[in-house]
This record gives sequence, C-alpha cells and structure tokens, in this order.
Amino acid sequence: MRSSFAGVARALLVVLCVAAPAIRAQSPQFAGVIFENVRIFDGTSDRLSSPSNVLVVGNVIKAISASPIAAPPGTAVTRIPGGGRTLMPGLIDNHVHIFMSASSQAEMMDPKATFASLEAKAAAEARLMLLRGFTAARDVGGPVFGIKKSIDQGRNIGPRIYPSGAMISQTSGHGDFRMPEDRSRRFGGKITAGELMGIGFIADGRDEVLTATRENLRAGASQIKVMAGGGAASAYDPLDVAQYTLDELKAAVEAADDWGTYVTVHAYTPKAVRRAVEAGVKCIEHGQLLDEPTMQLLGQKASGSACRR
Repeated sequence: MRSSFAGVARALLVVLCVAAPAIRAQSPQFAGVIFENVRIFDGTSDRLSSPSNVLVVGNVIKAISASPIAAPPGTAVTRIPGGGRTLMPGLIDNHVHIFMSASSQAEMMDPKATFASLEAKAAAEARLMLLRGFTAARDVGGPVFGIKKSIDQGRNIGPRIYPSGAMISQTSGHGDFRMPEDRSRRFGGKITAGELMGIGFIADGRDEVLTATRENLRAGASQIKVMAGGGAASAYDPLDVAQYTLDELKAAVEAADDWGTYVTVHAYTPKAVRRAVEAGVKCIEHGQLLDEPTMQLLGQKASGSACRR
C-alpha cells in the first residue's frame, strides 16, 4: 500500500471515516502523519485517553503526546485534525469471505455475471471494510488473490488480506454449489462456474485434495480452507454431517505443512471436529454444536498451537 490512508492502516491505526477524505486527498509520497486532538482507545484500557496527538512515520507510531508534536527534521508530514474523535487500533476480521460478501448467490450464479464484474464489487467491499476500521482480513474462501495484489501494490484501497483461495469441498459437501442438473465431472458433467472462478474446488480422494491444496498454495494462499462438515448456506448437506475421510483431511494438512502453513476447517459437530483434530488441522471455524468433551480436547490442543474460532 502506498496511499497515505493505507500507510496509516499499516501502522494499525484508523480514525473515524469523517476524517478519511482528508487523508486520501494527500500525496501518496508523504513520510508521516500527525493526528491532532484525538482520544485514544488502546485495546487494553476501558477508558479513552485525554486529548492527545499521535505521530506516525512510515508504519511506526513514533510519539504520543498531550502536547503539540513538531514534525521531525527532514520529514514531511500530513496533519489530520481529529476534532476530539477516537483513534484506535485497526480491527482484524478473522473470518470473512470478501468475494461472496459482495454478491448474493443469485448474483454469482447469474449467467450474465462475469468474473470481472463480481471482482469489481468485491474490491469495492474491501475498500468499505478498511473504512469501517478493519486493517486486516483473514479471507477463508473465495477468489481474492487479484484484489489482494491490487491493494498490496497500492492500486486499490483495502485491508491487508490473508487469502485461502478456493474452498475445498467433497462432492455433496458445503462447498458444492452445483445446480441440481449439474452432473459430477466424473459422470459426464463439466467443471462448474464456481470452480472456474476459484470460489471452491470439488475434490474427492487424497489425490484430488492434494491437487486442490497445492493449487491454492501456488496462487498465494496464506492458509488452506477445507469443508469438514455441513452448513446452512448450501443446499445438499445437512448441518450435522461430517465430511471428508481422515485420509483426505490428512492430505490437505500434509501439503499445507510442507509450505509452512496450516489448514482451517468449517465444522460444527463433535465428530467432524474430532476427525479434523486427529488429521492435524490447526483451526476450527464455527463449532457451535460441540459438546463438553470435544471442547476440552480443543483446550488441550491449544497449547500445541491449535485454535478454535
């Protein structure tokens, strides 16, 4: 990110959006920014600070003072009058689908929709996320590699994105969004529009799961998302079912581990979560149907870097 607003975001600070136009209007080559007359929420205290001034140079908070702050020698700064508004650490969304959040299922399945038009809506949504105060987003499924690149290169405004790429799903799983008339490609069907766009990969068996995982890693995934149980947003899999065999889950885990990263799974039930943990999965998304013994298992695994969302 090279815009001045993005520079502030990288310092993990965000001022209320009424001040954002003044920031965006400045040259992208500024070296620093001074927020004047702001009250700071630091994330640790339950109170705001007294009126303060904050100096950010590059990506680093250099000074916080109740007194006026002078520009450092040789440093060009942009001054942002806070007007008593709140300055706070940037928020992090640990579970978001930027591409899918920007369009409904009907819009994505519309034959007239193009990837370019859907991606443009997703890019606009990423910009709105940043203006709502989210400076980082862990995207757990969807084709956001292009949006991430445009943000990283300073061509668009948005949060720092940690992408998973296409959601990996078994046939009939939570990521199988085929229409009833769409046959499996193993039985006379064609690859689906959702797979072509990179929304999800339908992968069955160890070999296909390995390929799907490696495709996402090749594209730049920072973590891998696998559907290990049923859900509410898909038509064919009940919420309480388990998905993928132990060996299939292990395939994804092993491929991700070889690249120094991890697998996170969509799962609700004890059976699905326990199978995922046995396979070496590090993170569980959702889990609202878990029982006490499985929660205790996750607690035991937490010391080994497992996490539960």
